[in-house]
Amino acid sequence: MVSVSLWTVIVACALAYATSLAVPLWYQLNDQRLLIVTSGSMAPYFDAGDAVVMQNVTNPSQLKPGLVVSFWPLNSEQLVTHRIVALKNIVTTRVIPGTEQMTPVLRPDGSEQTSPHIITKGDANEENDPDATPYTRVRGIVLSVHPKWGWIMQWASSPAGRAVMLVPPLVALATLELLAVADGRRRVKPKPRSTAEERHVDAVLRG
Repeated sequence: MVSVSLWTVIVACALAYATSLAVPLWYQLNDQRLLIVTSGSMAPYFDAGDAVVMQNVTNPSQLKPGLVVSFWPLNSEQLVTHRIVALKNIVTTRVIPGTEQMTPVLRPDGSEQTSPHIITKGDANEENDPDATPYTRVRGIVLSVHPKWGWIMQWASSPAGRAVMLVPPLVALATLELLAVADGRRRVKPKPRSTAEERHVDAVLRG
């Protein structure tokens, strides 16, 4: 009965650990990625503690108003996931050498060079995000939402989560090994002689 309980612990923890590795890997193999939501700026579509499935953008024509995208805002390397509310071509500028003034970049024909940008906004926010984002800084498009998966993924990847999934089965395996050794010793232990057998041996020795 003890061994059954120990094997139950081993199997359950092994499955939990394998799942924590296999689920993100499955999405990566399908050119997708699971992102953990850390704020409520997109509530009620998704909230902190949820996880979203993101697919990489391969063509700028995929970007359209209404889509939820993950992107790096200008001058930031922190990924943000908000909804596109508009597309806009913005004039490309450069700094005039020796000054702090900006001037438009011109094409060979003399017209101003523009680059496509997205205007974004969190569903829970009243105003648009302060800066437009170039298409080149868009990471991917959100395909679906998994409520509460984010908390589970964070816990599973934390030291505490890893310990909970790995330590109990190791202890259970060690316990099973000790029980097997103890059982083996009991099986090979010599059977004690009865009183009659001892008397017979004594008589033979004396004779």
